[in-house]
Amino acid sequence: MTAPIVRFAPSPTGKLHVGNVRTALMNVLFAQSQGGTFVLRIDDTDVERSTAEYEQGIRDDLTWLGVSWGKTFKQSERFDMYDEARDKLIAAGLLYPCYETSDELDRQRKLQRVAGKPPIYNRAALDLTAEQKSAYEAEGRTPHWRFKLSGGTVTWTDLVRGEQSIDMSSLSDPVLIRGDGSYLYTLPSVVDDIEAQITHVIRGEDHVTNSGAQIEIFRALSDHCPEFAHTPLLVGADGKSLSKRIGSLSMGELRQQGIEPMAIASLLCKIGTSDAVEIRTSLQDLGKEFSFSKVGRAPARFDEKDLISLNAKLLHDTPYADVKDRVPGDEPFWNIVRANIEKISDVDEWAEIVLKPMSGTIAEDDKDFCEAAANFLPDSVTAETWSALIAHLKETTSRKGKTLFMPLRLALTGQQHGPSMDDMLHLLGAEKAQARLRGEVA
Repeated sequence: MTAPIVRFAPSPTGKLHVGNVRTALMNVLFAQSQGGTFVLRIDDTDVERSTAEYEQGIRDDLTWLGVSWGKTFKQSERFDMYDEARDKLIAAGLLYPCYETSDELDRQRKLQRVAGKPPIYNRAALDLTAEQKSAYEAEGRTPHWRFKLSGGTVTWTDLVRGEQSIDMSSLSDPVLIRGDGSYLYTLPSVVDDIEAQITHVIRGEDHVTNSGAQIEIFRALSDHCPEFAHTPLLVGADGKSLSKRIGSLSMGELRQQGIEPMAIASLLCKIGTSDAVEIRTSLQDLGKEFSFSKVGRAPARFDEKDLISLNAKLLHDTPYADVKDRVPGDEPFWNIVRANIEKISDVDEWAEIVLKPMSGTIAEDDKDFCEAAANFLPDSVTAETWSALIAHLKETTSRKGKTLFMPLRLALTGQQHGPSMDDMLHLLGAEKAQARLRGEVA
């Protein structure tokens, strides 16, 4: 196979979320696995809703995820190409004007359903005379333009779904140009894929039916037609659509929550495949393991609990050099607290405990016990200090188990859980530990 050229085509009308990021990553990993090229296409033909802010956000989010592109372009700068394709289709008799209003089309569909017929466009516009068209335009109607489907069968071998067959007679002729003259997604997408010589279109399975019409448009405009791979859509852990929660699953929101980009990439690239869901430290590593043969047909379940778990595992193994500009404290501090965090922001809680003055919690019944511990501590903490302290207190107070350990942990950290106390004692140092055991702020 020649080196593939793939594309990711987001619309700058909103933020990137886990669903379209998964599509982007599938394209990236396939290109990497085959030594190909990844193209970023900005689908901004909807000039009213598209914004420069959203476009920059898309580029920033992809860069944060580690994605780079070999080529990028914006559809809003290519209308002359779309106009040329429009004229070619009109000349071939494959693009025709229609004057029905939305209400008229809705009534037509209702009547077809009552008659037991499929609610597809009846192609009445093909029979309009020049005089009828002029009359409609005199009323102030402007035409929308439909592509005339063949009515035959379109087949292709999908890289995920296998052999696919679409009966085009069961579909309405798709609208390619709105009444206001603006283009819908379909025609510009085909024109761009031809111009960029896209070899593989990788996207969600909700586009399967669209692919039948697009293949016919490809054939009408050129000899070039890419291969297709339609991947299962994401659903929540409960099997329901993520659409109502998509705002909370945007890259900006997840980044703000302290989720690492490789935790997101590892989860999105492994769920719905035969591979185990495990952390990988680079997109290159994920690319080496990628294959469409591993992608299942069932919806891929996205569980935020899995994302948090992967994020924690990633941080637990992250060296200080990779986070030193993002966390307080020094390397010993990071190496001790990292095993007790799920997100990078959790470090701040331990910084408040270890690095800043505070007073722990000492119950009235534990004050003498903690005072005894403070008196026993030497002026300098060593690796053996904690075990020596515990042995001494166990022997002199007859305490054991939780009644021995927990009062000390609460006095020193104010927390019931956390890093091992020998590590914590080492981080606090003798002077701070003695003061906290006496109930003082230190």
